[in-house]
Amino acid sequence: MATPKQWLAGARPRTLPAAVSPVLAGTGVAACADGAVWWKALLALVVSLALQVAVNYANDYSDGIRGTDDERVGPMRLVGSGAASPRAVKTAAFLAFGAAGAAGLVLAATTAWWLVAVGLVSVVAAWYYTGGSKPYGYLGLGEVMVFVFFGLVAVIGTTYVQTETWEWAALWAAVGIGALACAILVVNNLRDIPTDTVAGKRTLAVLLGDARTRGLYALLVLAAAVAVVAVASTTTWCALVGLLFLAVTVRALRTVLGGATGPGLIPVLQQTGLAELLWAALVAVALVACR
Repeated sequence: MATPKQWLAGARPRTLPAAVSPVLAGTGVAACADGAVWWKALLALVVSLALQVAVNYANDYSDGIRGTDDERVGPMRLVGSGAASPRAVKTAAFLAFGAAGAAGLVLAATTAWWLVAVGLVSVVAAWYYTGGSKPYGYLGLGEVMVFVFFGLVAVIGTTYVQTETWEWAALWAAVGIGALACAILVVNNLRDIPTDTVAGKRTLAVLLGDARTRGLYALLVLAAAVAVVAVASTTTWCALVGLLFLAVTVRALRTVLGGATGPGLIPVLQQTGLAELLWAALVAVALVACR
């Protein structure tokens, strides 16, 4: 039976900046448009955090029962390590989905009911990333899912539930956040190319190969930088302070482009997560302060 510490590790807290960042960025855009509603921002944060934890447990369960995690280099997995039963981890995933759904229903009831459909699609996408008979995460589509749901949907959705208007700045912020969220997954899959290849898990990194995957990481960091400029061009040039996120990516880029493999790539996950959080925080503060 897993200990509380192991359950916490299984929730993968180091991935949580990817859930906080879109809410920060989306709320910053809402504030710039004089439409921030802080209690809705907090509910959006609950939805985002709960979905991230649910995805982590769902992946742990699905990869564990397939044997994909039997020879894992990264953080401990509950099912793969035998610390918890598949049933227990699956239950934890659905409890987290339930928490996200409850908060999402409140947002839909106070904004627009069609948001319920968006939420349902998000949950289905989260489960079938590695779940089901033909998980799309095994077909090289994981990065697409992350960009759409932890970038576009999360950022634009956070802004919309507060302003109930379309804001171009929210789109550009979503591109920046989505690019860095994808970069985290790219590094994770780059590290796991050898084991994923053996397990038959055809991630985008497996399909592209080592060298092209490293190039993709650099391209995503560049896209996030361009997105800062796009946000600034549609709001306030103060938002350019967001480019300071690049200071955190220097070491990560050096590691990735330098050919690091296996455990050598683990620090890059934390560095990229920090870069995403810094991108969101700096841009959000600028949008609030200079509106």
